[in-house]
Amino acid sequence: MPLAQLITPQQLAERLDTPGQVILDCRFALEDVDYGQRSYAEGHIAGAHFADLERDLSGRVVKGHTGRHPLPAAERLAERLRGFGLDNDSQVVLYDDGPGAFAARAWWLLAWLGKRDGVSILDGGLKAWHAAHLPLSLDPPHKREGTFVGTPDMNLLVDAKQLAKRLGKPDLTLLDARALPRFRGEVEPIDPVAGHIPGAQCAAFTDNLGPDGRFLPAGELRVRFAEKLADRSPEQLVAYCGSGVTACHNLFALCLAGYPLARLYAGSWSEWINDPAHGVATGD
Repeated sequence: MPLAQLITPQQLAERLDTPGQVILDCRFALEDVDYGQRSYAEGHIAGAHFADLERDLSGRVVKGHTGRHPLPAAERLAERLRGFGLDNDSQVVLYDDGPGAFAARAWWLLAWLGKRDGVSILDGGLKAWHAAHLPLSLDPPHKREGTFVGTPDMNLLVDAKQLAKRLGKPDLTLLDARALPRFRGEVEPIDPVAGHIPGAQCAAFTDNLGPDGRFLPAGELRVRFAEKLADRSPEQLVAYCGSGVTACHNLFALCLAGYPLARLYAGSWSEWINDPAHGVATGD
């Protein structure tokens, strides 16, 4: 079974009553950290649990040391997932408002803990759900303690020290998921330093989507990333972004395109710039 899977609104609507299925609402807004919880309370897909990016899907921020959304402790994350009713063999559906960045973060975390089958992202998110004229619910989900046991795969990660040693190596493909103006350092609305990690290429995560907000076909995604890789091995690819969230969108899209799950620099730009010894590049 492919690691990256999509589910359409119609398919999800037909299987809402599937026993043991876990649906996670991952809506979030950087500019309004209570947006997700508030929106969930106003209506969500029936049976969905709310998984908050900062409270559930990230660890504690240590100013000057971590990025803005450090990885959660593995056992704490597993505990939260069990609280959502997750078992190791559960079917899981993840969604957010539509672009899929926050859902992809949850997808990556599940893969990191070893849950790599039966996990789908709702293609187009709630925007597509609404477009299909499907209803939302105000009812709380059924509470059940799951039995999930996960083991973090540290081979999926690259830390700042490891990445710094690899910069300039001919086999490295380093993809930055932020928009081009932030990559170039022309604007920086969030972090105190503008620019990108030297040697990186801009691969804005939004370019994984079509005009309808759904993922591009696998063939088109493969062409997109083949251009970034050139003749380099996909096994050596590293993804990053501002804080380790939208990079997961690129990792998901790479898997949709048929590439293996590449590594994540989870601290990303917001961690990288904590060390004045780290290089900073601007422009293309």
